[in-house]
Amino acid sequence: MERKNKLLRLVIKVGSNVLTRKDGKLDITRMSAIIDQVAWLRRQGHEVILVSSGAVACGRRELMVDHDLDTVEQRQLFSALGQVKLIGLYYDLFREYGLHIGQILTMKENFEPGEQYENQQACMKVMLENGVIPIVNENDTVSVTELMFTDNDELSGLIAQMMKADMLILLSNIDGIFTGHPDLPESKLIAKVAPGTDLSCYISGKKSAFGRGGMHSKYTTAERVQQAGISVLIANGERNNILVDLMEQPEQTPHTEFCVNS
Repeated sequence: MERKNKLLRLVIKVGSNVLTRKDGKLDITRMSAIIDQVAWLRRQGHEVILVSSGAVACGRRELMVDHDLDTVEQRQLFSALGQVKLIGLYYDLFREYGLHIGQILTMKENFEPGEQYENQQACMKVMLENGVIPIVNENDTVSVTELMFTDNDELSGLIAQMMKADMLILLSNIDGIFTGHPDLPESKLIAKVAPGTDLSCYISGKKSAFGRGGMHSKYTTAERVQQAGISVLIANGERNNILVDLMEQPEQTPHTEFCVNS
């Protein structure tokens, strides 16, 4: 899809592996760099919806618990603590650019046809119309077990379809989908994926270090969103200026694009 000199509605998903350091703490430097790039996108006239992980990672570092918690209790406690810190950081960093943000915490049931779907869609629509950047995350305090999204890849794909985005950008900690393990010299980055192409033989089911997803989740989401007529980019959020380069010099920027028929 043509990206330069065209105003786009973008959904950008930033995963936990991009926003956290190896010790599990939030990477403020990386977060700030991504915000710098989102601010650049806005100056170019693009609309941006940000789907951000990181709440649980934030909360886990805020409170040291001296007793055992089960998995659900951990997600509820740490996400409740961490979401406050996460959105506060986004508020402060975007404010430096004079940009307003709004928080959307959602659940899987909100994407069923009906009033909740329409209300959520209307909320984000009025935010975009008034120059506000929606920052979306799953409401982990009440979304547990079967109520949960698979991960924020799935959530970002649903948001892209709900808001009729032009493009979904999934930022991971690798450049895209490879023909083998990314660390092997013989592995090649798959630059473009035409509709209907089966890449399942190249996809590992391994989960990411700090998130619930992995490349299998990104591939599944990308396929589904591509079928809905929205192009999808999988790129490395740890690369300097990645969002700007994807817009300005896509041919020279490593990534995988799930193309749509023009």
